[in-house]
Amino acid sequence: MKTDFIVPDGLYYTKEHEWLRVEGDKCRVGVTDYAQNSLHEIVYVELPKLGARVTQMQSIGTVESVKAVADVYSPIAGEVLEVNSTLSDAPELVNKTPYSDGWITLIRPVDMKKDLGTLMSPQAYKDLLKKISEKTH
Repeated sequence: MKTDFIVPDGLYYTKEHEWLRVEGDKCRVGVTDYAQNSLHEIVYVELPKLGARVTQMQSIGTVESVKAVADVYSPIAGEVLEVNSTLSDAPELVNKTPYSDGWITLIRPVDMKKDLGTLMSPQAYKDLLKKISEKTH
């Protein structure tokens, strides 16, 4: 298993391997390079419903591969404003570009400051991945 996963700066991360990018008063959410790599070939993405009110760390959809199905958890509480409907026809974008074209949803947070305080920095997430890779070797 590879151990040099892409962990961009400027994002927030969850222990369940989601990322969050603050874009003004909204937050874009997707799954990390580690998550897509662990799942391998993604064949289907179940997107959250537009307008849905979500709580932090609530399952908002799934990412399915030929090997497994994984829940996608919302890193932040709020309202689903947009979903990446391109993934319905091209779920492999999550594998190819998890931090850009492979995003999953855009959420308007209820209390961004509070929720961001519970998420991991890029360095903390890299440390988590290091611990995971040490356990698997």
